[in-house]
Amino acid sequence: MPPQSDSSFIGVELSGSKLRAAVVNNDGVVGERREAQLQADGLVGQVARLVGELRETATNVAAVGIAIPGLVNRQTDRVIASRDLPGIVHENLHAELMAATGLRFELENDANAAAYGEFKIGAGRGSRDLFYITIGEGIGGAIIIDGKLWTGASGFAGEVGHITIDTDGSECECGNTGCLETVASAPNIVRRANERLYRDSTSSLSRLAMNKNFTADDMAREAKEGDDFSSMMIERTGKYIGTGVASIINLLNIERIVMGGGVMQAGDLILKPIIQEAKRRAFQPCFEATQIVLAALGADAATIGAAMLARDAAIT
Repeated sequence: MPPQSDSSFIGVELSGSKLRAAVVNNDGVVGERREAQLQADGLVGQVARLVGELRETATNVAAVGIAIPGLVNRQTDRVIASRDLPGIVHENLHAELMAATGLRFELENDANAAAYGEFKIGAGRGSRDLFYITIGEGIGGAIIIDGKLWTGASGFAGEVGHITIDTDGSECECGNTGCLETVASAPNIVRRANERLYRDSTSSLSRLAMNKNFTADDMAREAKEGDDFSSMMIERTGKYIGTGVASIINLLNIERIVMGGGVMQAGDLILKPIIQEAKRRAFQPCFEATQIVLAALGADAATIGAAMLARDAAIT
């Protein structure tokens, strides 16, 4: 039965050590929220508790969408791989969550869910074709063609983090060498900065050198405050990303590319070099047809997107 006009939906995101959930209405507006520390064991029980708490605050919850950091096969409703939560690969998460809550669940990769949220109510609104890139602890991507998620033959399309950028580069967790993720994910930006600080004594003037445990967020903040070293590292990261973006533009002739994730909090400091490098490397007629923009929904993207996926699955 399709959802009623007053139906609401719950979006859940499993993110690192956090479990985030929110009630979302038919128009994508976020209402009540819940957040908890994600425990290694008992995931089904944790999700069921948060969903139960949110159902008490909402009217007519029709379905739940859950965004998972890993490869999800929507045809079988199974998690095939998850670097952050390897234990869930061996669980029948979908069936167990429905049994525990009595609600219909939709499982989706977190990048796909975030892309759908941006497409429906964020920076992708008004487009028909979109490529979404999220750059944080890892790098993920998602493709929307003619208004629908395109997930490929087995559900894993969009793995832009594993485009090869440097054939002589560092080994990636996927087994390849020189993937975009090895130079542009948050941990690898920090690794590259530490290597540069070690090699170049003049870089010790950077405020980062005074903090041995700095993060990519620290680098973005220092760059915004005018730290030359941080600005240089952010700009170089943007060029790496721009190289990958050029490949996407050439391959898909896509209407819009939306850049999200924690690393993109550097804003124009990283977006401008991305656009410049993509322009330099892409086939110009394709580049000129593509908009490259910052994501609009921030940390809510995957939660909203998961809820919207649950809504639209109920309609179809």
